[in-house]
Amino acid sequence: MAFPGWWERFDIYRKVPKDLTQPTYTGAIISVCCCLFILFLFLSELTGFITTEIVNELYVDDPDKDSGGKIDVSLNISLPNLHCELVGLDIQDEMGRHEVGHIDNSMKIPLNNGVGCRFEGQFSINKVPGNFHVSTHSATAQPQNPDMTHVIHKLSFGDTLQVHNVHGAFNALGGADRLTSNPLASHDYILKIVPTVYEDKSGKQRYSYQYTVANKEYVAYSHTGRIIPAIWFRYDLSPITVKYTERRQPLYRFITTICAIIGGTFTVAGILDSCIFTASEAWKKIQLGKMH
Repeated sequence: MAFPGWWERFDIYRKVPKDLTQPTYTGAIISVCCCLFILFLFLSELTGFITTEIVNELYVDDPDKDSGGKIDVSLNISLPNLHCELVGLDIQDEMGRHEVGHIDNSMKIPLNNGVGCRFEGQFSINKVPGNFHVSTHSATAQPQNPDMTHVIHKLSFGDTLQVHNVHGAFNALGGADRLTSNPLASHDYILKIVPTVYEDKSGKQRYSYQYTVANKEYVAYSHTGRIIPAIWFRYDLSPITVKYTERRQPLYRFITTICAIIGGTFTVAGILDSCIFTASEAWKKIQLGKMH
């Protein structure tokens, strides 16, 4: 029977009998405010614990080594004043590729009763500097005055990332409107492509590409006359890779924060209550001294 009494010696949270404590109106107010404050901080920390954090880093490497040195491209562009039979896609790069009139995985949709054309294409490019361009070069008969005014609906590289917390230039040319340009002008879009990796909480990676763009518009001439206009997309790849990683706050950190909130709030509230109570008792003594 002596064991329970011996074990109680290890209790560092000694209890004070209730008949030795005195509740106060001020103490009750501080206690209620303290609990509400703890509840507010707890909910704030819980929201942060549940929310996924996006961490980014930079490194020099080719992230998608299994791609075979290829990058998938998605192009969607409208030329409202050029017939579909005249529209073609040409691809060339520094590895010697030169393809005129690429038609695989592409579609031409007539616009304005056949006057214009919307070109949608899925193709791949090599991971070397090069260009692809929309022009009339593949047409059997060249028009006298091809109108290259256009609207770019989409130009993206790699996998499509639909992540709200990542703000990047994955479709920097989307919405580009050149309808008021000189119809006979060529358009040069100079693209700097940046490899981008997105890794979710499960460790699955998706490979996409951001890009910056500069553009110019010009009418080109040679000694034989005016050069056939085209819409050029000249690209080069950056050696820097951007990686976004989904992370969630560890459970132990959440528990540590909650303990700190509860302990710190009660400690500060206790000090405040003690100061108010001491001041109140001192004031009462002063008042009693004046009455006597």
